[in-house]
Amino acid sequence: MPKMTFIERNGQPREVEAPLGLSVLEVAHKHGVDLEGACEGSLACSTCHVIIAPEWFDKLKSPSEDEEDMLDVAFGLEKTSRLGCQITITEALDGLTVRLPPSKKAG
Repeated sequence: MPKMTFIERNGQPREVEAPLGLSVLEVAHKHGVDLEGACEGSLACSTCHVIIAPEWFDKLKSPSEDEEDMLDVAFGLEKTSRLGCQITITEALDGLTVRLPPSKKAG
């Protein structure tokens, strides 16, 4: 079974099994990773925002226009930001590493 690594908000890596066909958001929920997904993957929020490790970013399908619109409102947006609900695990993504962004604005 493919595996993926979440870099948690505290910087600690967490390798988990990532069943084929599940989204990164679903994998996170399956393993109790702190990734919200308020709209449950319906592309109506940005709470499943993750930052893809640079070496994996170009291996993903390009984001849809709807995903790009949602990313525009994500906190902590970076060059390799994506929505976890829009990335489906395939054999080609075995080893994928994503980092969780800061949970909220400081202040």
